[in-house]
Amino acid sequence: MKDNKTRQQFIEMRAKGISFDRIAKELKTAKSTLIEWSKTYLIEIENLKAIELEALQQQFFVTKEARIELLGKQMERIKEELENRDFSHVPTDKLLDCYSKALNQLKQEEMEIIFKRKPETRDIIAPTLVSWKP
Repeated sequence: MKDNKTRQQFIEMRAKGISFDRIAKELKTAKSTLIEWSKTYLIEIENLKAIELEALQQQFFVTKEARIELLGKQMERIKEELENRDFSHVPTDKLLDCYSKALNQLKQEEMEIIFKRKPETRDIIAPTLVSWKP
């Protein structure tokens, strides 16, 4: 029977997408045992995958908030450049097209704002949360 350290190494390696064959060689464990562990520790493996994916998203600036911030900054730079352009002799069609595309992307990132609060005791039908839109 393998120790907890070996099982933890297995979980980490599977979460990284390493094959059963490679894990079996590195941990000196039968492939059939690893397949059983993958069923037993499925939740742990999936959660670790999610944690690693979240870290990658943050590392590469792809969270929703980051995309909105980046698009907003791009929009500001494009607007500033457009304000400085003399439209009578500088071709602006590509810049205007870029502005339009960035605006559409920013609109796709738009989220509905909903506030929540705990219900008061005087609420007749008391849901777990009371929601409202500004």
